Amino acid sequence: MTIHNHPERPEDYCGTTYAAKLLGLSVGTIQTLVEKTELQAWKTQGGHRRISMQSIREYQRRHNMMSTLPEGRQGRLKVLLVEDDAVTREMMRDFCTRCDMPVDCTAMSSGLEALIDISSIMPDVLIADLNMPGVDGFELLRTLRQNFLFKRMTYLVISALTADEVESRGSLPEGTIFVAKPVNLQWLNGFFTALMSNRHADHATGSA
Repeated sequence: MTIHNHPERPEDYCGTTYAAKLLGLSVGTIQTLVEKTELQAWKTQGGHRRISMQSIREYQRRHNMMSTLPEGRQGRLKVLLVEDDAVTREMMRDFCTRCDMPVDCTAMSSGLEALIDISSIMPDVLIADLNMPGVDGFELLRTLRQNFLFKRMTYLVISALTADEVESRGSLPEGTIFVAKPVNLQWLNGFFTALMSNRHADHATGSA
């Protein structure tokens, strides 16, 4: 794998999972493209691969692919779903594609993946489980809450933990919305609808 100058800004690179979503390819294919130097990438000291967003744009242009990068998704609600249970993750991702609102959902299986790619995605909504191996939901939320870039992001936690269990682990950052598992999908549809209505109202107020 070729070593390139590392971009200084997190939004200039992404992880393998998000690159696969952007290009509509499998993670394995992305890894192959990196090894063939069709995508520019490098590894961190911790062994996590970073892929240049510029090289993704160039790959799309070379192959006449429609851009799926963040700037091409105006008017859609951008959701980042972080859930380590594969069944729950796929169920919720499938729901996001079928719900009444125009939702663009990126699903990841770990908090670490989310931390790597969230600056590239810049979601409107983070939906996270709490009990996850490695970087769990508690650490993920606390880390993001300390970053001013994500101050306006909506934080939704979906967990099987009880209120007492959450409190015993340090509670959740102020403003976090908590919903018990299993999530009511009709409620989630209404939640997305309310968020989109608020966005439209904010835009109308800003342009007045």
